Amino acid sequence: MRFVRLDVDGQERVGVLTPEEPDAGSSAAEIVAAAYGTGSVRLLPAGTDLLAAAVARQKPAEDAPSIPMTEARLLSPVRPASFRDFVSFEQHVQGAAAMTGNADVALAAWSQQPTYLYGSPHSVVGPEEPVAAPPGSEALDFELEVGVVIGRDGRDLTPEEAREHIAGYVIVNDWSARDIQAHEMKGGLGPAKSKDFATTVGPWLVTPDELEPARRGDRLDLTMTAYINGEVFGQDTLAHMGWSFEQLVSYASRSAWVRTGDLIASGTCHGGSLAEAWGRAGRQEPRPLLPGDVITLTVDRLGTVANPVVAAAPERSPIPRPTPLAELQADTGVRP
Repeated sequence: MRFVRLDVDGQERVGVLTPEEPDAGSSAAEIVAAAYGTGSVRLLPAGTDLLAAAVARQKPAEDAPSIPMTEARLLSPVRPASFRDFVSFEQHVQGAAAMTGNADVALAAWSQQPTYLYGSPHSVVGPEEPVAAPPGSEALDFELEVGVVIGRDGRDLTPEEAREHIAGYVIVNDWSARDIQAHEMKGGLGPAKSKDFATTVGPWLVTPDELEPARRGDRLDLTMTAYINGEVFGQDTLAHMGWSFEQLVSYASRSAWVRTGDLIASGTCHGGSLAEAWGRAGRQEPRPLLPGDVITLTVDRLGTVANPVVAAAPERSPIPRPTPLAELQADTGVRP
């Protein structure tokens, strides 16, 4: 099944995309059956076990309203409770880490254990929404990834147990302001603000049973393709992940909870970002993204997301600088 969240005449609805062939959504004639409520809704509300619904092949009621895709605006299929973004493609690390000057160190650290960053669930945007770089950034980049959504709570899971907690799969574009990121990471922290402006999630949530034909052991052989302005930029397969999603979910749950609605992403695939190309070339070629560009990401069986880049909003206030300690002491009279 493919679950969607959409805006219809200003109202949010949650529904099921039909028909159920893997290429659903490729035609304007496909419809969405809005069977799961209206108003302010979540695809994975507290207490809902989407896995049970998927196993039962839950269908919309016969009298549920059907909405042509051409009349609906797709939203992000989930409002994530949290967002963990891993780094699981070896070739991407080899390329992107070259920008740091310590590629060998980065690859050696990568090979020891999974690594992830926390992203903001509040930065999630829909599959066709416009995206702007943060004010002042001149190095906007995209990242082609796949994510899984957790369907039930778990802690200290084995990889075998983790598979039973995956409700479905989505395409993720972890947009990045690379100049801000480089500055942040000089201080030994981040990335933070360089990511906290947009993360595309969509176009719909595909349940695991839909992807079984593509399963190769514990990997999924799904072709991932990135386009810039309609031209192919890079391509890889999800099967090239250094760790399986089950292993990543298991790792995330070590001494910690993974909760219903959490989004856990693969990290960028090979050829799935400008940063990797910049690292290999030693310079910013191709150029960073500019207003007017369109980034289209396609993953077999998962669909397509396409976001236009627009101009950044005007900066409303300058970035504050710290007040020197000596000045604070002079102003307040507080001494060590």
